[in-house]
Amino acid sequence: MRLWLIAALLLMMMAKTQAECVCRCVEGEMQPICESAIDLRPLCPVTVCALPLPLARPIQPPVLPPLGTTKCTQRQVLDPDIGQYEWQSICR
Repeated sequence: MRLWLIAALLLMMMAKTQAECVCRCVEGEMQPICESAIDLRPLCPVTVCALPLPLARPIQPPVLPPLGTTKCTQRQVLDPDIGQYEWQSICR
């Protein structure tokens, strides 16, 4: 019984980790976007993404990157709900 409980807890933890990463079109290319640097990145499907309009980058105030990352940049990410690109800070 305990073994089943431990297995179920491990499975729920793994599902939670994957839920924190999503595949989105970033400047015309499908890429994983994760909430944390330690999240496991999913394999994103190969798909054709619409190209973003060439817009000027917004001014980004200087910030310290989150733990586990080295730099953050402003990138255009497709919002699937509205079908348009929006600027987001992506840290790697």
